[in-house]
Amino acid sequence: MRVFVTYGLPGSALAALGREVELVGNLTSRLCERGSLLEGLPGCDGLLCTISDAIDAEVIAAGDALRVLSNYGAGTDHIDLVAAASRNLPVGHTPGVLTESTADFTWALLLAVARRVVEGDGVMRREEFPGWMPDYHLGRDITGSTLGIVGLGSIGRAVAHRARAFSMRVLYHGRRRAPREVEAELGVEPRTLEALLTESDFVSLHCPLTPETRHLIDADALALMKPGAILINTSRGAVVDEAALAAAVGRGHLAGAALDVFEEEPRAHSDLLEMPQVVLAPHLGSATLATRSRMSDLAVANLRAGLAGEPLPHRVVS
Repeated sequence: MRVFVTYGLPGSALAALGREVELVGNLTSRLCERGSLLEGLPGCDGLLCTISDAIDAEVIAAGDALRVLSNYGAGTDHIDLVAAASRNLPVGHTPGVLTESTADFTWALLLAVARRVVEGDGVMRREEFPGWMPDYHLGRDITGSTLGIVGLGSIGRAVAHRARAFSMRVLYHGRRRAPREVEAELGVEPRTLEALLTESDFVSLHCPLTPETRHLIDADALALMKPGAILINTSRGAVVDEAALAAAVGRGHLAGAALDVFEEEPRAHSDLLEMPQVVLAPHLGSATLATRSRMSDLAVANLRAGLAGEPLPHRVVS
């Protein structure tokens, strides 16, 4: 069998797969070009892609012999699931294993922007620190403040769990209310999106990108947020209208923001690049050695199952 691979994944799973099937495509540490994908995919039994690859109807049509599509990543907004379903092509992804590392990184961003860590680092590197002063470089308190979580899936719950260490009041909004026992365990309170935005000192986004959540946080939503509040996004870039966010930060309505994902990834909105109170990270939420290796294990497990005609361990339900 032949499997087209769009990236040389970390860990040992891909090398092990290469002893069982023929691996073609891009096995290097650089992004795969679309032309190479379209040219090399015909005749392949499997496709192992990443969230940086646009797997649209044209790509799926080019995979005339595909029996399985395995995505390295939890999100699937880059895949045309309707086109895949029309071919009865099973699609796998890698949820769960990146929950803890992404929740950790959410907190890294929240702490960094609230306490102005990146700004302070720049001051020191430019040798501009004038010495300790009572009112110098003041940030925002975290302990005892209110955190609003949009999307209480596995990552949202992990973020809420960590908030207990900071004695935070935690609000949440999701497509449906969480079971009462989950609310009690995490100490979280349900809110409408509007109420969450108006009550929260920090708003952290953990919802998938769907037609309903695209620009969920737009100019109107940002206007509802508390003056001096802070927005964190480790979900998907297009959940936030970046131009509207830059305007809200620029006029001082928000104290800052921290983004790990972007509308036009890998580029961030140019106005955000000029704002020292905005922390920007290059999609590092799951970027630990252990997590990325476990993601490889899951992606390869999905691929093996599909090639064997067996149910995928982690199949996307569209």
